[in-house]
Formats: sequence, structure tokens, C-alpha cells
Amino acid sequence: MAQILDGKSLKEKILKELKQKVDCFEVKPTLVVILVGDNPASKIYVNNKKKTAEQLGINSQVINYPSEITEAELLTKINELNNDPSVTAILVQLPLPEHISKENVMNAIAPQKDVDGFTPYNFGKLFSGEEPTVYPCTPKGILLLLDEYNIELKGKHVVIVGRSNIVGRPLSQMMLNKNATVTVCHSYTENLEQITKTADILVSAVGKNIIEGKMLKTGCVVVDVGIFKDENGKTRGDVDFESAFQIASYISPVPGGVGPMTITSLMLNTVELFEHQV
Repeated sequence: MAQILDGKSLKEKILKELKQKVDCFEVKPTLVVILVGDNPASKIYVNNKKKTAEQLGINSQVINYPSEITEAELLTKINELNNDPSVTAILVQLPLPEHISKENVMNAIAPQKDVDGFTPYNFGKLFSGEEPTVYPCTPKGILLLLDEYNIELKGKHVVIVGRSNIVGRPLSQMMLNKNATVTVCHSYTENLEQITKTADILVSAVGKNIIEGKMLKTGCVVVDVGIFKDENGKTRGDVDFESAFQIASYISPVPGGVGPMTITSLMLNTVELFEHQV
């Protein structure tokens, strides 16, 4: 049976240490989050980010625009924040309305204030093997979680299911930088089970329940990034927890695994950007 990768307890440990650091700053970092529209899930995420920042003593500002805002207006505001020396970090909550280009918005954020690590500059740094200003939050949280449990990456076969720019792609490069051997699977991958059974470490970031215990190698490490509500309203992950728990050596639960580490990484990134700027 597996040991639980407890993101909730690690979050509390890291944030306690981070608050002690922030308490020593004469001037506090400022995180600005831009929310466009009234997506209920996005509002919850943004409120959680604001609440966590304030608990640490980080200044937090939420700018909420109606979904009708034009792309030009949004880009003008981002440019204003880029040039405001009191603003440490800028985050634009995704998704955006269809009439606004996500790429144009990401391109507009100054790399030194890019708290998500999503600008082309920081992505390019990551994929060239250099160190970006900060690493993307969810992949960074996954590596912090694995490191806390002394899970070795060097020489291991890591299978990542999902190739999004938020998780799969950056995580694959970060794993390669740690000298893992990485296979990335996606919706067009054939014989998925044959591949997942070769994984020493399996990371699934799809958002649907696709990984069963029979698809795992005995003793593998399972990191479940997916989170959604099933037809009964229950919060689920990509992995069938009950069957995987019997086979894996370590497994992250949903909720309480990767989720807490994502917001923890956001706070770490905010402080890192502040230290770079100061």
C-alpha cells in the first residue's frame, strides 16, 4: 500500500517559513491578480490566492474586469502594472474570454513580474536548459512535493499524461533538467497502458478519470494533478485512488496533494520575484 504525498502539510510547513521571511522585509511584496469575467471557479481560485497572500503579509490586489473588456484595454493595464515599481508580481487568471488572445496577454507581462512563469521569455529559458526568473507554479509544486519525500528523479522513467503549457510541457523539461528520462503521453497516444506500466513516476494532468491501478507498475510513484467533479458532485482526480493505492509506493490524493502545492509555489514565486527586484 502507498504512502500519501501530503501537499497540505507541506504547504503549511513552507508557508510558515515563508511568513518568517516576509516579516523581515521592510517593504512588502505586492501581488496583483487580474480576473476577467465572473467564472465561479476562477473567483474561488483568486480569492484563495488573495487570502493566502494576506496571511503571509504579502500585499494582494485583485482587479476584476467585466468579460466585455477589450484586449487593448487589458494590455494597457498590464503595461501600467509593468511600469509600476510598487508591483512585484502580475497574474492574469485563466481562462480568458474568447475575444482576448491568451498569447498576447502572456506576451505583455514583463518577465521579471511573471509570477506564473508563462511568458515566452521564461518558457524559452526553461526549454533551453537555463534558469527562468521563476518556474511555473504547478510543476514547481510537484517537484517540491517529490523532494520532500526524498523521491529520486535522476535516471528514473517519468511518464507524464497531458501536454498542456500549464503542467505537462514545463514539467517534462523540469524533469529532464533533473536527469530523468521522460515520456509525454496525450490524447493521440496509442497503447497508453503499455507506456504507463513502464513508469517509475507517473504524473497525470488531464482532468478526467483515466488511470486505473492495473495501468501501474508495482511500486511506482503516482502524482495526480487532475481535479474535477464527477456526476455525483464528488471531487475526483485522474487516478482511481483505491486501486492505485494498493499498487503504488507513493500517491498524491485529490484534494490535498498537488493543489495546495500550486498556491504555495505562487507565494514562493512572488517572494522570489521581490528578492530579484530588490
